[in-house]
Amino acid sequence: MANKNKHIIVASKNPVKILAVQSAFEKMFPEQYFSFEGRSIPSGVADQPMSDKETYTGAINRAIGAKDTFSEAEYWIGIEGGIEEINTEMIAFAWVVIISKDHMGKARTGTFFLPPRVAELVRSGKELGEADDIVFAQSNSKQQGGAVGLLTHNIIDRTALYINAVIMALIPFKNENLYK
Repeated sequence: MANKNKHIIVASKNPVKILAVQSAFEKMFPEQYFSFEGRSIPSGVADQPMSDKETYTGAINRAIGAKDTFSEAEYWIGIEGGIEEINTEMIAFAWVVIISKDHMGKARTGTFFLPPRVAELVRSGKELGEADDIVFAQSNSKQQGGAVGLLTHNIIDRTALYINAVIMALIPFKNENLYK
């Protein structure tokens, strides 16, 4: 008997986020079959979240919004990138929230400091992706390697940054008996 695909809604049409979710699910559950669909779901927060709390709220709002809109799926995932000021510097990171009918998993990516010129542009009202495009003379970098890819010369790109956070958010699903 063939395994039924478990349908997963990623609350974004960004190919970086969809690929990260697909890779993480396939690593954590290699024996299962999944289908992945990206859908535009509002975050309910600013286009550029400016704090850890606002970024987390955006991720959870996306996951809940996906569940409310596409109830036939088995998993709903929200990923929200954000920044936060620490003293006179700015850090970048993302939150991942995964919801199923029975569980919720949450994790945050690694954090890295932004160059002063990028931070200055974000403070002036630009989204991080737009600031990166200006400083690095790129186009649509947020749907490619992102800030982390530009800064590490693609040793770690945005997809790689998200994969481990998605895997960590899947811990309650991989260890259901411990998260009842």
